[in-house]
Amino acid sequence: MADDERVGQAAFPQGGAGAGPGGRRDFLATAGSVAMATSLAASYGTLAVLAGRFLYPAGSSPAAWMFLADMAGMKPGDSFLYRTPAGASVAVARVGTRGDAGDFLALSSTCPHLGCQVHWEPHNNRFFCPCHNGTFDPTGKATSGPPAAAGQSLPRYPLKAEKGLLYILVPVGAVS
Repeated sequence: MADDERVGQAAFPQGGAGAGPGGRRDFLATAGSVAMATSLAASYGTLAVLAGRFLYPAGSSPAAWMFLADMAGMKPGDSFLYRTPAGASVAVARVGTRGDAGDFLALSSTCPHLGCQVHWEPHNNRFFCPCHNGTFDPTGKATSGPPAAAGQSLPRYPLKAEKGLLYILVPVGAVS
């Protein structure tokens, strides 16, 4: 064997560059294992956080009484849309003539089926969703259409009257 060949063999032992303990292959195998373990830990940690939020939701947002309208300015059958400080849309309608908060309805104006906007139909004494002909009675219970088939209702907001003014109790934090 020539001297040049022996030098080549000494410089590159059997198995090529990076073979043997502490070589490039060992480093890449260890780095891959560490990356996979870190990814799994992050995934399971994220899953645990989401499960915790689902099983133990945060407390409800603080609520406050907000001015809605002068009761004398609305006649039976009138309605309007109110947006809460948290961004929820509420349909408010006058349905009676007694002169107290019981004359009024305040229901979410967002249909629980697909999120369309419902509106008050005084001549039919109902809330109507034009997207799929969903209807709701004055209490917010679905009476026909996809919301009724799914047993969905419109959430109701409490109202109170003081000195001829109408107020609504709404969350004042962000909608989640």
